[in-house]
Amino acid sequence: MIDTRFPAGGATARGRNERADRNKLTVATGLAGLSLDALASVAYGPEAVVLVLAAAGGAGLGMTLPVTLAIAVLLAFLVASYRQVIAVFPEGGGAYAVAKTHLGRRAGLTAAASLVLDYVLNVAVSIAAGVAALTSAIPALLPWTLWICLLVLAAVTALNLLGIAYSARTFMLPTAAFVISILTVIVVGLLRSAPATVAQGEAISTNVTTVGALLLLKAFSSGCAALTGVEAIANAVPSFRRPRVRTAQRTEVALGALLGVMLLGLAVLIEKFEVHPIEGTTVLSQVTEAALGGGVGYYLVQGATVVLLALAANTSFGGLPTLLRLLADDDCLPHRFAARSGREVYRFGVLCLAGTAALLLVGSGGSMNALVPLFAIGVFVGFTLAQAGLVRHWREVRSPGWKWRATLNGCGAALTAIAAVVTTAMKFTEGAWLVTLTLPALVAAMEWVHRTYRSSAVLRRPPEADSDPDPADPLVVVPVAEVSEAIRETLSMATSLGRDVVAVHVTEPDRSV
Repeated sequence: MIDTRFPAGGATARGRNERADRNKLTVATGLAGLSLDALASVAYGPEAVVLVLAAAGGAGLGMTLPVTLAIAVLLAFLVASYRQVIAVFPEGGGAYAVAKTHLGRRAGLTAAASLVLDYVLNVAVSIAAGVAALTSAIPALLPWTLWICLLVLAAVTALNLLGIAYSARTFMLPTAAFVISILTVIVVGLLRSAPATVAQGEAISTNVTTVGALLLLKAFSSGCAALTGVEAIANAVPSFRRPRVRTAQRTEVALGALLGVMLLGLAVLIEKFEVHPIEGTTVLSQVTEAALGGGVGYYLVQGATVVLLALAANTSFGGLPTLLRLLADDDCLPHRFAARSGREVYRFGVLCLAGTAALLLVGSGGSMNALVPLFAIGVFVGFTLAQAGLVRHWREVRSPGWKWRATLNGCGAALTAIAAVVTTAMKFTEGAWLVTLTLPALVAAMEWVHRTYRSSAVLRRPPEADSDPDPADPLVVVPVAEVSEAIRETLSMATSLGRDVVAVHVTEPDRSV
């Protein structure tokens, strides 16, 4: 008698799903595997704000918390928006999937190209920033900056070739150490009535100005570098364990909460301890020293920061290969990008990302300052297109609560569009012009690939049922070594194949058959 309590093959299917889920992400491993970029940005986001506001002296530095609060508000909009992206597009793709579906293929390719640029730059900037922090602590390593950058890139690439869940589990410890250390700095700093130690050094000179709208916009756009990486979770929803949507949404909320708390906490301490830019010392280093002193705790925080900055490149390795797979499925990239290994890894995407980042590192000599002006511009284009696409989505489906969702996404699209324009304008002469040229070039390249696949599809399509192949009289070529009875019979046979028969004999000069 056959047991029909479970469908035939059900246990086998469940076993396969369980084995596949072992290589998938949980909330914790998702934060470690896809959010290192955003979490590590607290090391340079607040510093970017302070460096701009310092031009207005104490009055400008007093605006650090309001500017950071504005960035946190934008972060809240983005987290809420990308939770919706995860639910509406559970196959991943983020801004590309939203823009392609609701704004057209060209808008989708623009969003994809902007994310590709940001992911590649994130790898180069994160590794260069981590190595810069290392060489600042150990100046003897400065001549080997580029080689250390390439060594770190090779190590991160190797881990990701083993599988995204494997690499995420590997990065969980340094991620937890960094988050705990920053939260410790914030809590201890808030409890202190005076700084434990005041950092000494020469102040960074800036052009003196007054606090105005332009200065605040510039500080806001510089600090928005802390928002890069927020979209990576929505791009890689298929990499999460079941239920994928809920797990990815929880990871997105956890990222937003952690990042917002750290940014606002550090901003409060910056104003409380009157931190200002000092040559050769980062703002995070000054805040840590003021909160914990210059002892073991200080060096533990700095060490965790160095490690996480170097590993923040893993965000791109988690998100970009999945995005490239979606582009390949849509015939906008070579189909090789959709090939997946047994460890759920899109190897060709991982290797291409590593190779492109290596070229950027070699071209810049491993200098973070040469790469930062290019960073965080493209991601705002993706943010804007994603939220604009969601506005159209809600207007079309008109599901319960669609009005407040459309309003939320509309406000978010307006804010990120302003951030994109301001960031590009402020950094145009510092290298942003290169991004404005590369972005349309990438879109044009993907359009060319799509046209090529479409043309080949026309040639490969089945013939119509009532169409017969056109008859053609073949050309028959007969090689002749010598005149013989065998050759005569060969030529006779050739004439039965076609009327156009050519006998060919090759001879040396001054010789005949």
